[in-house]
Amino acid sequence: MMFLKRLLGYLNPMGFLTKAVEGRKNVNLRFMHGINRISIWMMLFAVVVMVLRYFIL
Repeated sequence: MMFLKRLLGYLNPMGFLTKAVEGRKNVNLRFMHGINRISIWMMLFAVVVMVLRYFIL
C-alpha cells in the first residue's frame, strides 16, 4: 500500500509545478524525473489501450 501511495505521489501532475518553484538545484535531475514521469504515464496509457482492445475486439 505504501508503494502505491508513493507512486501516485510521484505521478501527481501538480508535482511538476511545485518542484519548479522550490529551487533550481540540479536542472538535469529535474529533467530526468520529468522524462521518467512522462514515460510511466505513456506506459500506463498503452496498458489501458491494450486491455480495452482485448475486451472490446
